[in-house]
Amino acid sequence: MNVTTHLRPGVYSAYDASSVVSGKLNGGLVGLAARVPTASDHAVQTFSNYEQAADAFGPASGENLSELIRLALLNGASAVACAPVSDQNPYQNAFHALANLEPISVLLCDSTELSVQQTMRDSALQASAARRERLALAAGAASESVSALVQRAGSLNSERVVLVAPAALDQNGNTLSGLCAAAAVAGVLASENDPAIPLGGAELLGLYGLERSYEENELDLLIAGGVTPLERLNGTFSVVRGVTTRTKSGSSPDSTWRDLSTIRVADHVISNLRAALRAKFRRAKNTPQSRGAIRAQVILELENNLRQEIITAYDNVAVTADAQDPTRCLVAFSFTVAHGLNQIWLTAHITV
Repeated sequence: MNVTTHLRPGVYSAYDASSVVSGKLNGGLVGLAARVPTASDHAVQTFSNYEQAADAFGPASGENLSELIRLALLNGASAVACAPVSDQNPYQNAFHALANLEPISVLLCDSTELSVQQTMRDSALQASAARRERLALAAGAASESVSALVQRAGSLNSERVVLVAPAALDQNGNTLSGLCAAAAVAGVLASENDPAIPLGGAELLGLYGLERSYEENELDLLIAGGVTPLERLNGTFSVVRGVTTRTKSGSSPDSTWRDLSTIRVADHVISNLRAALRAKFRRAKNTPQSRGAIRAQVILELENNLRQEIITAYDNVAVTADAQDPTRCLVAFSFTVAHGLNQIWLTAHITV
């Protein structure tokens, strides 16, 4: 920042410039809970470019805090809100601080411990229930086997948690954990404006390598088990298929929320409807006329989602007065999410 102080009255200006990674203006905010041993307080700090992170935490290296911020910004996040973790301020407190930040769309942490990831999951669930919808990105440990990753996903088991594998490599080819890969995927998710577009095929920038390449049968096991696998083809890192860790309801297998786009579409539709109704009916009466206007607004919003191919159908839009509370009206509707195109099958009939 170039700032000069003058005493003469007038209009002055200040500027900053950076040739390094900056967040995208149209991207979402990533919330990061991470250990900051030198933190003097527990306040959340927001970084919109890598230079700020490097000044605060030192240059990016391995999978340190600056590197995680760099990868999230490089892949599309507008900024990273970092809640410091220390011996005096555990992960639970850091996630609580991030829970109150409404713009956050993706949660991330710098730990591969299952208990910490479960705390992050619970924070995402609680924030989403409080109308601050978000996803959580978890990472596997270094050299974690396919069966161990599937077991980890089963222990998380939430439509709001994405578990990324395999582990990443640093610039020297040394094996790290999956934290860098998770940070890159978090940036991509924060940058996506269309929730119905599948995560599979999304290019990941800034990675130096992946610990291993999965065989086809291993990919099948990972995807069915709730793990989002990554791959490197022709020098490009990308997501094979985006899935959530939600693979069962209770003890029964359940693939309803397996595809990541399902929860993203549901969040998009419901949160946009909520915002539209809040803006237009801030001081309205609970009368038949107002309820008719609410129904018309709901239909308008659903039509917009239908036109944008975020949903493929909607029905049963009903707005009624609550018989128990005369100040409340009930809005009910159904819709069908637009599914991503993951596979194309060719059938050839050959005549010889």
